[in-house]
Amino acid sequence: MDGMTATTSRKVLLAAPRGYCAGVDRAVIAVEKALEQYGAPVYVRHEIVHNKYVVKTLEKKGAIFVEETEAVPEGNIVIFSAHGVAPVVHDEAARGKLATIDATCPLVTKVHKEAVRFAKEDYDILLIGHEGHEEVIGTSGEAPDHITLVDGPDDVAGVTVRDESKVVWLSQTTLSVDETMETVDALKDRFPQLISPPSDDICYATQNRQIAVKQMGAEADLVIVVGSKNSSNSVRLVEVALGAGAKDAHLVDYADEIDEAWLEGVRTVGVTSGASVPEILVEGVLDWLAERGYDDVETVTAAKESITFSLPKELRRDLRAEAAELAAGPESGAANG
Repeated sequence: MDGMTATTSRKVLLAAPRGYCAGVDRAVIAVEKALEQYGAPVYVRHEIVHNKYVVKTLEKKGAIFVEETEAVPEGNIVIFSAHGVAPVVHDEAARGKLATIDATCPLVTKVHKEAVRFAKEDYDILLIGHEGHEEVIGTSGEAPDHITLVDGPDDVAGVTVRDESKVVWLSQTTLSVDETMETVDALKDRFPQLISPPSDDICYATQNRQIAVKQMGAEADLVIVVGSKNSSNSVRLVEVALGAGAKDAHLVDYADEIDEAWLEGVRTVGVTSGASVPEILVEGVLDWLAERGYDDVETVTAAKESITFSLPKELRRDLRAEAAELAAGPESGAANG
């Protein structure tokens, strides 16, 4: 900032759309509604969405986050996260006599259904995604004997299939569009008859947030992405910003994680947030920047989003009574399916 004058004003480019997508909004509201309707505790298998602030806020309201279904005491309610679960997890919940709320994002459910359909038709399914990510684990569990994970272009050389005329690719919903298509192109070079999913698997929100970052990245000296390190779509936004020409880009959960040294010589700061990030965290970053002279905020709009999803249907039932009934006797165990 040395040598900066009033004529070289500092400004912020604020990406739109940013933050919560429809699937995240639905999942978070599902936990809040369950706590309102049924009272604490309500158990959630894995983080409902990949954001520290959201998880901590829900914990304060009475949500208990567990890594595995077996950790939930029988006769309780468990919510499955927006990332989706494999069929075996539903079986575990039934064995554990648990009432369930499935908060899986409908766009993830779409990929699950595609996996089931292509497996029934005996296709080899090449699932493009990151090993160990909850969404990949859930999708793979739908058809484990038919799915091969392809974690980026470098994995393509090692892929083998049974019949090159019956191969389809699917993808995790939160990937970089550009990197995914690079992987698809490499797969098509190896398997010319590879077919694509009926509709794009990478979700609309992931794509829109990446397009907005591309638009502002070339103009920005620094891009700050608000999001957690275990959020795939947030991490991708940092990569997309750098690929679009931003000189520097960083991922932060909160404004107090920003290093003042990043602002050295910076006139234009781009700001965006991942699809699991509430707007209050972005506002905190904007306030932090304004205190340091970056108070001229210009919105860069890439798309208008109006998609909403209805809440999980299970919230219309008396799940506490169902859970108690399940816990009371094995003869009612089938009611949880």
